[in-house]
Order: sequence, then C-alpha cells, then structure tokens
Amino acid sequence: MSRFIQTITLLARLGAGLAFAILMAAVLVQVVGRFTGSSPVWTEELTRYALLYMVAFGAGLAFRTGDLVNVDVISEALPGRLPWLLRLFAALSTAGLAAFLLPHAWRYVAIGKMQTAPALGIRMDFVHFTVWLMLLGLALFGLVRIIGMLGGLEDGLPEKPEDEE
Repeated sequence: MSRFIQTITLLARLGAGLAFAILMAAVLVQVVGRFTGSSPVWTEELTRYALLYMVAFGAGLAFRTGDLVNVDVISEALPGRLPWLLRLFAALSTAGLAAFLLPHAWRYVAIGKMQTAPALGIRMDFVHFTVWLMLLGLALFGLVRIIGMLGGLEDGLPEKPEDEE
C-alpha cells in the first residue's frame, strides 16, 4: 500500500511541477513579447490551461497534506474519539462525492472532442480532462486516507512533509 501511495504522490507532484513549469515558460514568453512589441496570443490560453492542470494534479496532494480548507479548529477540540470519526466522515464524503462525479465529469470531457481552443487549436477534451483528473486525485487520496484510518495505519490527520514540521 505504501508503494501505491508513493507512486500516486510522485505522479501528482510531477504533473503539478510540469504544469507549473509550462505556466512559467508561457508567462515568460508573454512578458518578453510585451517588451518586444509582439506578445503571442496563444500564451494567454496556455497559461490558463497550465493552471487548470496544476490545480488538477495538486488537489489530491493538498487533501493529503491538509492544505485544503479544514475546520480542524472545531473538530479537534471535541472530546474522545469524535475528532477521528469526523476526519473519517470527511474522507468518506470527499472520496464518495469525487467518485460519484467521475462518470459525469467524463461526459463533460467527451463534449470537448467537438470543440477546439481558439488560439492554440487543441481539442478541448484535453482541457476538460482536468476536471476528471482532479476528481480522480481527490477520490484516490480520500480512499487512501480511509483505508489507512480503518486499518490503523494512520489517524486521519493531514500528512505534512518533513520539511514543514
């Protein structure tokens, strides 16, 4: 199980990093183009799409590390086992809702086959795929938390990287 978690975490980090690198390159081309008087039109579009991919890859990671919005100030102040139950309920709700929305998001992706981006000319299903990817990441990382909590491997608290502790 830890190998699976490491693999999906690595893939999500690589995807978010690549999307961020593309975003930085497109913005650099755009800024340099403004100084030279010929900023390409496609840079605007590419930055939006790179941002969508960055969020899509990063949402599951943010769930894992606790960087998504939490109300742990309230839940962690509760007595006994209630905080653990609330964390389990939150993970179940997140994973369940994301899994439920996956087939509906795929229909949204399929609609994009008939559309193209105006400046880049790419099919929009490649852009719409970000919605499905984000839901998949949330479902996977939510499921990992649920399995870990029920198996006694973790307490459901967000996993902070070692350099942030």
